[in-house]
Amino acid sequence: MDIPKITDWHAHVYFDPASRDAAWALRERIEKVFTIEMGRFHEKPVGPHPRFSYQVAFRNDQLAPLLSWLTLNRGDLTVFIHPNTGHDLEDHRDRAIWMGQQVPLALDIFKKKD
Repeated sequence: MDIPKITDWHAHVYFDPASRDAAWALRERIEKVFTIEMGRFHEKPVGPHPRFSYQVAFRNDQLAPLLSWLTLNRGDLTVFIHPNTGHDLEDHRDRAIWMGQQVPLALDIFKKKD
């Protein structure tokens, strides 16, 4: 069996109108602590993500430090973390790490069209 390699990771911080300010504050703190790529601040569901979110893209060597930091600093926000192996469906469905409330993703976007 060929085991996929993890090229990098994404964390998606979920929020809603009531937690928008907390999500923005967490984003600013992440940017101060880590040298990391921040995605757009989406105030609508985007892609497979059923809530407002923003993406944090990071290297393999940043997984442990960022995971530890988010564990202590995310507050009540939900954070969805997944590896990137080139197999999007499996990465989002089978290989995810959830911090906070797990919510169903819109995985149909990853299903192959005939």
